[in-house]
Amino acid sequence: MSLSVAKTYSRAAGLGVIAGMRSMYAPAVLSHIYSRHPSPSIENSPLKFIQAMPTSKVFKVLAAGELIGDKLPFAQDRIATPGLTGRILFGALCGATVFKGENRNVVIGGLVGGLAALGSTFGCFFLRKSIGSKNKIADPVVGVCEDAITVAAGIAIVKNL
Repeated sequence: MSLSVAKTYSRAAGLGVIAGMRSMYAPAVLSHIYSRHPSPSIENSPLKFIQAMPTSKVFKVLAAGELIGDKLPFAQDRIATPGLTGRILFGALCGATVFKGENRNVVIGGLVGGLAALGSTFGCFFLRKSIGSKNKIADPVVGVCEDAITVAAGIAIVKNL
């Protein structure tokens, strides 16, 4: 596998992992980059909406709302069907977009992003619960730490996209 192909897979998987942690943050990161640096490969595809500045702004607002909503006591667990489905779909969207931007197979990109989101959703859910219960830390506090990791991962991906 060439370095270029490996980078495409790692970007798609990385965004999928982020989608598993915070579903709206992954497309917000991706749309931020592509709205400022459009890809000609995406321009004439059904994924072109991701490159629009209004899309970038909407995803950022939704991501901010998710960061707040996640801490509320009535927030559903991410492994509940609606949340899990959304995370997988946003991971798949991000993976497909990254692959399309690199002129690669969008189906494979969608699978990479979606599967990474699936694994991350369960992994981060159980890790968060374990850290909180073993260390007697309130869930919202652990959630803020998870937010920091998610934002840092997003910044790292942005710098390498």
